[in-house]
Amino acid sequence: MRTYICFPEGKYKALTFSYDDGKEQDKRLVEIFNRYGMKATFNLNSGLIGKKPRLPMEDLAGLYLGHEIASHSLTHPTLERCPLPLVAQEILEDRKGLEQRFGCIVRGHAYPNGSYSQAIKDLLPSLGIAYARTVHSVPDFALPTDPMEWNPTCHHNDPMLSAYGQELLDFQKSQYLRLMYVWGHSYEFDRDDNWQVIEDFCRQMSGRDDLWYATGIEIIDYLSAARRLVFRADCSAVYNPSAIPVWIVTDKAREGKKVLPGETLEL
Repeated sequence: MRTYICFPEGKYKALTFSYDDGKEQDKRLVEIFNRYGMKATFNLNSGLIGKKPRLPMEDLAGLYLGHEIASHSLTHPTLERCPLPLVAQEILEDRKGLEQRFGCIVRGHAYPNGSYSQAIKDLLPSLGIAYARTVHSVPDFALPTDPMEWNPTCHHNDPMLSAYGQELLDFQKSQYLRLMYVWGHSYEFDRDDNWQVIEDFCRQMSGRDDLWYATGIEIIDYLSAARRLVFRADCSAVYNPSAIPVWIVTDKAREGKKVLPGETLEL
C-alpha cells in the first residue's frame, strides 16, 4: 500500500513568509498579511527595539499576534566575523529579550546580514534554535533539508514572484510536498515604492483550500513530527509518538487521515 506524509488537512502545498528588523513598515505589512490570511515570521533584534527606525515596544505589543516571533540577534552584527562566545551571547540575549517582551518561546532565527558559518550552524541547536533562515534564494519549492541553512524560494522583489506563486497554485502532483518561502524587509516597500507587489501576491495566493499557510516554526515542528511516525512493517498501521497531529494519505483512501498524538491508527 502506497502511503504518503501530507501537510495538515491532507494538503501538499504550503506558503510562508519571513521579514526582518521590526521597523515601522511592519504595521502595514502585518495588516496585509492578516487581511489575506497569510502567516509570517518576523525576525527581531531585542537590543534595538525602540531605537529608531525600529518600532517602540508599545507599537509591537499585539502587532504580531497569529504570526511567529524569531531571533535576528541582539544587535544585528555580522555573525561570521564575531568570536563564537559573542555569537552565543547575541543569540541567547536576543531570545531572552524577545521572550520576556512577547511571552513566547523563540526558536527560529534569521542570520543578520545573511552571515553565518558551519561553526555557527553547529552552535545554534545548543542555544535553543530549531532553524535559521539564510538570504540565499533558491528558486524551487523544496522542503528544508538542513534547518540551520534554510534557503528561501525568493525575495519579494524577485520579478518571478507572481510566476512562482502561480506555478505553486497550478501544481497538482499530490505525491510531492511543495513549499514556497518568501523573504524580505518591510521597509523595502517604502524605499522601492512597490507595496502593490506584496498586496497583489497575497491576493493571488489567498483563500486556497489546497494551501497550508504556516509560519517557519510550524513547518519545522510539523516535519519533525512527521519524521517520527512509526509504521508497522507492512504499513497497515502507524503510531504518532509526537505531541502534534500528523496527516497521511494512502492509495486506498485518497482523503488525508489525521494521526493524533499518541495514537496508533489502523490503515
